[in-house]
Amino acid sequence: MKRERSIKIIATLGPASSTPEMCAKLFEAGVDVFRINMSHTQRESLPERVAMLRALETQFRRPVGILADLQGPKLRVGAFGGDGAVTLENGARFTFDSDPAPGTAKRVHLPHPEILSALEPGHTLILDDGKLRLTVEKASEKQAVTRVVVGGRLSSRKGVSLPDTIIAVSAMTEKDRSDAEAAAEAGVDWIALSFVQRPEDMADLRKIVRGRALAMAKIEKPQALGRLEEIIEASDALMVARGDLGVEMPLEKVPGTQKRIIAVSRRMGKPVVVATQMLESMITSPVPTRAEVSDVANAVFEGADAVMLSAESAAGQFPIEAVSMMNRIAEEVENESVYRSLLEAQRTEPEQTGADAIAKASHEIATTLKLKVIAAWTSSGSTAFRLARERPDSTVIALTPNRAAARRLTLVWGVHAVVTKDASDIDDMASRACKFAVREHFAKLGDRIIVVAGVPFGTPGATNMVRIAFIAKEHVEKA
Repeated sequence: MKRERSIKIIATLGPASSTPEMCAKLFEAGVDVFRINMSHTQRESLPERVAMLRALETQFRRPVGILADLQGPKLRVGAFGGDGAVTLENGARFTFDSDPAPGTAKRVHLPHPEILSALEPGHTLILDDGKLRLTVEKASEKQAVTRVVVGGRLSSRKGVSLPDTIIAVSAMTEKDRSDAEAAAEAGVDWIALSFVQRPEDMADLRKIVRGRALAMAKIEKPQALGRLEEIIEASDALMVARGDLGVEMPLEKVPGTQKRIIAVSRRMGKPVVVATQMLESMITSPVPTRAEVSDVANAVFEGADAVMLSAESAAGQFPIEAVSMMNRIAEEVENESVYRSLLEAQRTEPEQTGADAIAKASHEIATTLKLKVIAAWTSSGSTAFRLARERPDSTVIALTPNRAAARRLTLVWGVHAVVTKDASDIDDMASRACKFAVREHFAKLGDRIIVVAGVPFGTPGATNMVRIAFIAKEHVEKA
């Protein structure tokens, strides 16, 4: 199951991809990580889903990544009387209040006291996925009087977005806390938190997970951009969740925001995922639009670690075709002559640590000698993370005795993880790295590879050694 690309593909499970047979076909088509959307998944069914995906590892003899995506707070207006809907006219006043009585054309209940207490004059409220827009004129803890900027039909329980307002509560609901505990207990590899606004939100998730999975921050609120570096520092990875981000900020700002998030994440050495509507038309069509192909290609050119399919694989009519298309786009882009030059232009100086210095040196050696493989012995996976930050023009083979680390690395750019027992000494380290480079079809007899490790072996974060190894006949025979 050697991939011919460095960027990874995430596919969402759903009605169209809920059987072991379909998941196997999706994995063969190119999926590296499967996403379980907790908005549509009962926590009681999580162990069964995880077990189904773990069975793929036995079938294909490759680690399979699993991402549990928490729902996050769903902010909605209350119910309207009559037929359950009203029409808001442009320029009219409309009040959101704490009165649970059925709404009218003048007011409606907002069943979120934390919103009412946080709203201020000048703040914007966006309703029903961006269809209506209102501006706050007066606000108190009991009500907010707004002016309708963009009117239209508003029905009961429609969603509320607040691009200007920082709500003084955690991004985690009680459902999220329960789901996060269940996901960690079930053994998923990554847990994504929705609607992150500040680093403290990620701290809340980490307290629940306690190292049993890695924590991913979904950037879908403008408020998060003001504290982006702090959030990245508090996270293990980021997701550019363009759906809600495109609701809460002007659409024309989303592409630039995506580039900024990717650039900062790469500089800080954290994986970054681009998600939402990447091949949206393939929900009902066997081929994407030209614009969608360009969208996926841009994410690859920008150096994202992974691209994600949502409804395309969860509920679409052509899930396998969508994955295959994404796979082909990625392969084609990475073979373009300008691809490497764009990645090199985006490189930043390493941090002043031994591991980063070793990663940079490995990249430069591989480039100078045109070596195809950097084999990294890693216990926690951190060595492979640092190597991936360099975006080398060589495959990073992560050799680890830790199956959980191998699964987590399925999300990381350019990393091919292999589970094996730890090296016993330096000679064993080089010899077995050569053997696996041949066995996994990344090198052949006569090639040289780079071997990166930490001495003493088995010590997390102790990367301190680089060695160039030659693939001899004995390595080919052992492979």
